[in-house]
Amino acid sequence: MNRKKNPLLAGLLSLFVPGLGQAYLGDRRLGTTFLTAVVVIGGLLVWKNARLLLFVLLAFWLLGAWDAYRRAQGGKTRLAIPFLLAAFLVYAVAWQTTEIAPMKLVKGVGDIKPLVTDILWPIPAAFTRSEVVETARDVMQVPCSDTPPSAEPQPEGKPQIHVSSNCAAIGERITLTGTGFRPNWPGEVWWENPIGQQFFVRQGGQYLRFRTDAQGSFQIETQIPLAVPEDMRNRPQIHHIEVRVHWPEGPWRASQTLELTIAKILETIFLALMATTFGIIVAFPISFLAARNLMSFSPVSLSIYYTTRAILNITRSIEPLIWAIIFVVWVGLGPFAGTMALAVHTIAALGKVFSESIEGIDTGPIEAITATGANRLQTIIYAVVPQIIPPYIAWSVYRWDINVRMSTIIGMVGGGGIGFLLIQWIRLLRYEDAGVAVWAIAIVVSILDYSSSKIRERLV
Repeated sequence: MNRKKNPLLAGLLSLFVPGLGQAYLGDRRLGTTFLTAVVVIGGLLVWKNARLLLFVLLAFWLLGAWDAYRRAQGGKTRLAIPFLLAAFLVYAVAWQTTEIAPMKLVKGVGDIKPLVTDILWPIPAAFTRSEVVETARDVMQVPCSDTPPSAEPQPEGKPQIHVSSNCAAIGERITLTGTGFRPNWPGEVWWENPIGQQFFVRQGGQYLRFRTDAQGSFQIETQIPLAVPEDMRNRPQIHHIEVRVHWPEGPWRASQTLELTIAKILETIFLALMATTFGIIVAFPISFLAARNLMSFSPVSLSIYYTTRAILNITRSIEPLIWAIIFVVWVGLGPFAGTMALAVHTIAALGKVFSESIEGIDTGPIEAITATGANRLQTIIYAVVPQIIPPYIAWSVYRWDINVRMSTIIGMVGGGGIGFLLIQWIRLLRYEDAGVAVWAIAIVVSILDYSSSKIRERLV
C-alpha cells in the first residue's frame, strides 16, 4: 500500500462515497466491496425500513472511512467479522422476506401425502377395466310444497332405493335405504339438481360413500345439499338422488388417460423436434455473424458482430414461457404456438453456443487455407466448417433434449403438448391422471438425456 497518500483525504473520500478512499489508495477491489455492501444494506433499509439495518449501514459507512484512514497510515482494519455480520443480517432479512417456516413442511405432510401418493403410483389411472354399474334413483323436492311428489316407481328385480321423505329443506337430514345391490360392495351417493347437473354428495368434507351388507342392502343418513343458486332456494324444485354401485370386469386395458397422455407426449416430442430443426436452420448462418474471430476484419463486420450478439442476448433473455404467450396471442392456442416459441429461443441459444464453438476452433487450418490464396468464403467452407460439425451436432441433440423439457412448461399457457393436459388435471385435482403425465415426461426426458449424452460422447 502506498504510504505517501494523505490519510485524512483517504478517510474523507470514503466518508463522502463508501469505498472511494480505498480506490484512492489503489485498492479498487476493496473499495468496490465497501460500496456494494453499503448499497445492498441501503437498498434493504429502503425496502424493509428496519431500524437495525440503519445502524448497520452507518457502521459500515464509518468503518469504510476508518479503514481508508488506517490503510493510508500503513495499518489494516480487521474486516472479516463486520462483513460476516452484514452477511448474517442480509440472510436474516432474506429468511424473513421469503417467509421460510420449516415447521410448515412438517405440518403439511398429511396434506401433501395424497398428492404424492397419486403421482408416484398412477397405475389405477393408467389402466382400466370395463365397469358394471348398478344404479337406483328417487325424486326429492327442495323445499317442500303443499303437494310433495310421490316416490318414483322402482323396477322389479332391480336395485331399489327409498328416501325417508320425498321433500325437505336445504340442510335437513334424510335417511336413504337401498336393497338389491351387489353384496359387500362400496357405493356412492350422487345428486342431480333441477337443471340436470350431477355431483358427488359431500358430507363433513368427505364424499358420501357406503358399503352394502351380505344381502346387498344399506342404510345411510345424509343432508340436503346446496344444489341450486341462492335466488332459487325458496321455490320448490324437483331434484333427484341417485345411488351408484360399480365394479370392474374383464381384462385390463389402457385407460383414456394413458391414451391421451401417449398422444400428447408424442406431440411434445415432435413439437420439440420441429422447434429444434427450425432453430438449427436459422442459427447455423447466424453463428458465423456472431463469431468475433470471423467478423473482426473491418469496422462494418465488427458492427454486424455486435448487433447480432445483442439480438441473440436479448432474445435468449426472454423465457420460452413469455414467447409462448406472445405466439398464443399471435397464432392461437395449439402446438404451432409452442413450436414457434421454442424455435425463437432455440435460435438465440444455439446461435450463442455455435458462435462460441467457432471462436474456439484451431487457427492452424485457417492460416494454411488462407496461405493458398483462398478467399474468405472458401476459408470458412474448408477450414472452419469441418471443425465445427461435431460440436454443432452435439449441441443440437442436447438442445432437443432441453426443448422436450421446456415444451412441458409452455403447454401450460396453451402452447400444445402434454403440459396443457398436466396443468388441467392438476387444477381439477385429478392427481392420478397428473401422475401418468409426470411419469411419461420423466421417462421421455430420461431416454432423451441418455441418448443425447451418448451422442455427444461420440462426437465431442
